[in-house]
Order: sequence, then C-alpha cells, then structure tokens
Amino acid sequence: MRHAVSRRALLTTTALLGAEAVLAQDAAPAPPRFGTAAPRRTMPTICVHSGNLAKVPYFQLGDIAAQLGFDGVDLTVMIGGHVDPRVTNVDLIRAFEAIRGSGLEVPMIATNITGPQDQTAFPVLYLTGRSQVPLFRLGYWPYGTNPIQQRLAQARQDLMQLLPLAQRSTITGMLHNRAGGYIGQALWDTQQVISTIDPRWMGYCYDPAEATAEGGLGGWESGLRLALPRLKALVLQDFYWAKAGATWTMTKCPLGEGMVDWEKFFTLVAGSGFTGPISIYQQYVVQDSLGAMTRDLEFARRQVQRAWTAQSTR
Repeated sequence: MRHAVSRRALLTTTALLGAEAVLAQDAAPAPPRFGTAAPRRTMPTICVHSGNLAKVPYFQLGDIAAQLGFDGVDLTVMIGGHVDPRVTNVDLIRAFEAIRGSGLEVPMIATNITGPQDQTAFPVLYLTGRSQVPLFRLGYWPYGTNPIQQRLAQARQDLMQLLPLAQRSTITGMLHNRAGGYIGQALWDTQQVISTIDPRWMGYCYDPAEATAEGGLGGWESGLRLALPRLKALVLQDFYWAKAGATWTMTKCPLGEGMVDWEKFFTLVAGSGFTGPISIYQQYVVQDSLGAMTRDLEFARRQVQRAWTAQSTR
C-alpha cells in the first residue's frame, strides 16, 4: 500500500509540474495536442453518463456505449469514477483514445472540481482541454448553514481563481443545477455567481428533473430561459414524488415516467439553437439496467428528433 501511494503521489506531481510549466510558457491557449475535435452538429450529441456503466472498465466504455446506440460518453473523472483524477496522466488520455477508437465522441467530463485548491485541477483540465474535450462539469458547493450571500461569494471567488486555468486549457466549465441545498439548485443563484464571467468559459449544465423538483410548476421554465444564453450541456433524468410515512422523497425513474414536461422542455431548448451534448443519467435501480438505458436513449432520441425537426421547418 505504501508503494502504491508513493507512486500515485509521484504521478500526480509529475502531471502538475508538466501542466504548470506549459501554462507558464504560453501567453495564449496553445492548439490541442491530443485526439480529434468533435464535428460541427445541427442536432445534439446524446451521451451515456459513464457512471451508469460503473462496472465497465474505461477501455471497454466506448464499445458498450456504441452497442447501446449512444453517440458519445460523458466521462467521470473523479475518485470512484472511471478515471482517478490523481493519476490522470496515466489513464485519462487512454480513456479518451479508447472511447474515440470505438467511433464515439467525448464532449464532456464530470468532475468534483470546485476551485484551484483541488490539486488535481491542473492535470485534469489541462489534459482534457488539450485532448479537444470542450466541457467539464464542476463539482458542488453545499449551502450548509452559512449565510447565503457569503456562500455565493465564496463560490464566485473559487470560480474566478479557476478561470485562468480553464482559459489556458481551452475548456469551459459548467455548473449543474443539483437539487437539495446546493448552489445552483434554483439557477438564479448560479446566475448571480457567473453573470460577469465570459460565457465562453462558464455556463450551465441544465437538468430538467432537478429543476422541476426545486422549481415546481413554473420555476423550471424560468430557470431554463435564464440558462439558455449560457447553456452548454443537458443532463436528462426523470422523477416523481413518493411518500414514505410523513416524508416525501424525490424518486428517480425512467425517462417519460415522471413529472418532467419533456415536450415543452425540448421545444424550448430546440428553439434556442442548442446543439451541445446531452448526458443521460440513470440514478434509479432496475433489474435490467442495460435494457433501461436503451429505453431511455430511445425516448430521448425521439424527443430530440421531434423537437429539432419541427424547429428546422419553421
């Protein structure tokens, strides 16, 4: 165990030093060095969130996702995910190459990064950006018991300190509107944090299920309209409220079986001209998870095809 920890520390230090050296030399973003860029699209790329396939090693992710019919993979780069951020220089490029070798795209990664104090931020963002992966999902800032404005100010400070690294790495950060006491849950709070940051480098990863849970009847739509000018990616989930005793619980379910108004949601997004990635999360338990993933994908593809085709004929 001591040998493994030492090796991991050495690899992380090497990646950090390499990234810092290049950042110090470059006055402007360098051209990408690894991989190939995604083609320009007229419709969104539908991706599987790699957490749905947690038991599949990263070198098989592309093959499995392609067999299921996905266009790409939203890769988890976090402790417990498909790539451990502490050893990115060993596994991250290999993961990108393996997925792309299966003919799929990697338009985004999911991280737990919330600021430059995270020592993995340098190697993760630098290697990802230079691999022509354009987007990364940030981690979460719990509100906790701190005053709201104080917590928002802290999140903004973290992002401003992270911004130069994102710019030099040519990668855009995204805040996910996670419900349940996190900054961004209402989207209005995210807007206060990022409103003065160049939208090329910071935007929204919008989740209609989490927005519906927090916003109810009309809040999700107001939040979406607020997010559209900075919308970079979508996360698709569905849910319903279930009562156990005296407690109501947000219960995730297959797409189309819950409370999300999918037709209105996709009509609004298609009307904005959005063509970015869509990541399908599967945070509900079923016996046939692969079959459920296929059904979710088919549902999403039907909705996308309907909304974007209708938009193109207007």
